[in-house]
Amino acid sequence: MIFEKLCKLISEQFGIEADTITMDTTFENDLDADSLDIVELSMALEEEFGISEMSEDEIAKIATVGDLVNYIQNKLDA
Repeated sequence: MIFEKLCKLISEQFGIEADTITMDTTFENDLDADSLDIVELSMALEEEFGISEMSEDEIAKIATVGDLVNYIQNKLDA
């Protein structure tokens, strides 16, 4: 469920097909995301999943879609 919602958000923000996104998709290399893209995505995640604001340190630790799925799951479980 988290992965599907995340794929939809990423697809909309980066203009790519959701079915091309995998858990191993990287933000920097595969999506060519810059820091502004990541901040915009984090704001969308906060709204979509009702999680607290992501810190710069937390964002820096997320390299792949799988990392982000795990991060969101941990936030929701807390």
